[in-house]
Amino acid sequence: MQLRTKNLADFAQEKAISSPNDVVVYLEGGEHIRFGSIFEEAMALASSLSKMGLQAGDVISFQLPNWRETVAIDIAAVWLGLIINPVIPIYRDRELAFILADSRSRCLFIPGVYRGHNFPEMIDRLLPQLPNLDHVISVRQGPTADSPSRYEDLIQPTGSSLPIKQPTDMEAVKVVMYTSGTTGRAKAVKHSHRSLARAIDNGIDGWGLGAGDVMLMPSPVTHITGFANGIELPFLSDCKTAFMERWDVNKAAAYIEEVGATGCVSATPFLQELVEKAKRDSLDLPTLRFFACGGASVPPTLISDAHQVFANCRAFRVYGCTEAPLITVGWLQPEEESLAATTDGRISNWEVIVVDDEGNQLTQGADGEILVKGPALMLGYGEEEQTRDAIDSNGYFSTGDIGHITTDGAIVITDRKKDIIIRGGENISAREIEDVLHQHQMISEAAVVAMPHERLGEGVCVYLVMRDAAGMSLPELQLFLEQSGLAKQKWPQRIELCDVLEKTASGKVRKDVLRKKVTALIGSGN
Repeated sequence: MQLRTKNLADFAQEKAISSPNDVVVYLEGGEHIRFGSIFEEAMALASSLSKMGLQAGDVISFQLPNWRETVAIDIAAVWLGLIINPVIPIYRDRELAFILADSRSRCLFIPGVYRGHNFPEMIDRLLPQLPNLDHVISVRQGPTADSPSRYEDLIQPTGSSLPIKQPTDMEAVKVVMYTSGTTGRAKAVKHSHRSLARAIDNGIDGWGLGAGDVMLMPSPVTHITGFANGIELPFLSDCKTAFMERWDVNKAAAYIEEVGATGCVSATPFLQELVEKAKRDSLDLPTLRFFACGGASVPPTLISDAHQVFANCRAFRVYGCTEAPLITVGWLQPEEESLAATTDGRISNWEVIVVDDEGNQLTQGADGEILVKGPALMLGYGEEEQTRDAIDSNGYFSTGDIGHITTDGAIVITDRKKDIIIRGGENISAREIEDVLHQHQMISEAAVVAMPHERLGEGVCVYLVMRDAAGMSLPELQLFLEQSGLAKQKWPQRIELCDVLEKTASGKVRKDVLRKKVTALIGSGN
């Protein structure tokens, strides 16, 4: 694997000069992103951001869908040496306020009204809590009397020379992303230009990406998967990407055929729906040659079904996280179908060990906690204490996942130490939901656990102990959570009322027992 000496802005400038009319990212609707025009847009934006007083090392955030503007924002940020902070669009007041305050973000790009939510109104509510947020820039919002700065006004051609580019420093912090933690507070994951590039290169090498490849990207570009393989990949390789603003299986199938998509890295439900669509409509999508999925449990039968219905596609599981992206790259060969279906992928360019509760390394095949070390590992968390807790003195990161390594060099995940729910590829902190629920005056105790979900892999179930024999309906609970500002995807879909929560001798709730109970209830049809 090559050791890169150029960052995204370097590649964007080179390709704008050498191939200005070539497509870099396909967009639904046909107005595709080309190297020349997106670089010009990014340079105009960089000039505006510089005039606004933003300097190297400042954090800028964007809370946008998979829109073309995210590509220009990323290039402009790298050009000026700014640190980019992608924020998931479904986050609301509570999550967004924490992220913007914790990152000390100086600039935020938001939609106007998007999917029924008024983002400018939300920011107006939060601004008194955000002394560092100097600039709010609205994207794709028509002019109003009290609107924030408009993106469209910042990308007007100036006719002047390019803004001053910061010297390329591959070790500098490039991006900070927030991921759910077991403590309830999201953690700031810092990646350098180099660590992110190494993660991307792992996919390029593992999947043989090059000229002629098109990566379908329905995952949000505010996730590590979408950001790396959606925005950055086509500048660091000869592969193109194809943005989907919102997953729709019918549109996805037509889009794959339209742009000749050859690969996809996304959550398990997307593959499941695409396989069902292909079966139903007798589609074989011949251009598609691989589909890497993870973030939720992957039934082995789904892998074999994909191989049967698609003409040339190999489906497989991959394993990684925001802190340690793409630890495994899956299995691409036909003779490896069993491994693709039963393991979480082939380890590639990572050192992986398995340890017991005392930190002793276990023999091959024994279950224990997965520890990883490699060039794509994050620089660390925003808080040094969090980093010390997560990365040991030998440089190994504790994933919190339980599993083993096979004789084929594959990882098999069997359990999870972390109190995290993975809903459709989205990490949800049980502790965060519990902290909100405990603010309800009629709730004595709340324990949030994962439950099986046919489409999303896992859903959210809450066990409640109520005060004074009070009851609680699901609509009542969801209304309370909505008023608290908690994002909708974190709301429980099931309530189990109980008199007491079973606990260990030390007073910890036996969530393993609660998970088994709700799994049994769902399995019995209750």
